[in-house]
Amino acid sequence: MTEPTPAVRRPQRADARRNFDALLAAARDAFAEIGTGASLEDIARRAGVGIGTLYRNFPTRQDLFDSVYVGEIEDLCRAAEEVAELPPWEALTAWLRRFVAYVATKRAISEALNRDSQMMRTSRTAMYSAGEPLLVRAQAAGVARADLTFDDLLRLVAGITGGGYVDEAQRERVLAVALDGVRLR
Repeated sequence: MTEPTPAVRRPQRADARRNFDALLAAARDAFAEIGTGASLEDIARRAGVGIGTLYRNFPTRQDLFDSVYVGEIEDLCRAAEEVAELPPWEALTAWLRRFVAYVATKRAISEALNRDSQMMRTSRTAMYSAGEPLLVRAQAAGVARADLTFDDLLRLVAGITGGGYVDEAQRERVLAVALDGVRLR
């Protein structure tokens, strides 16, 4: 499987890696709160670094968007590995809950992403390669509908969780109702 890669690379030195990771976390939070117009100065401040450090790591705003997105995909792929040993239904739903966080980040920066780019195609392939086996395993165990494709499931969850909710508890209740429609008892 080819890993998605943004134009910038994570530094090797420990202190530089910490700054890089802090910038990605700050950018993800700022984009989720404010949108793609979030100030780069604010992102640097949130990360506890100077604006020069931000620009050394991410020469363009697009580099920052792409790196945040790829970071989310990498986290999603790692999450699939982390839950793989759980019972089939638990593994699938644990991963889908992580997918919900990915949807929120993607929605926040979607206008800035080039959907036709190689990075986006590779990211989609990586996400499907990581998550689809969890659905297949749940279907083989007889705990998930056999007529459901992985693409169907992702569209269902993304559509449900992408809307506006009063609070996270409401979003979780609506997701639980949808997953009840996926689960075989």
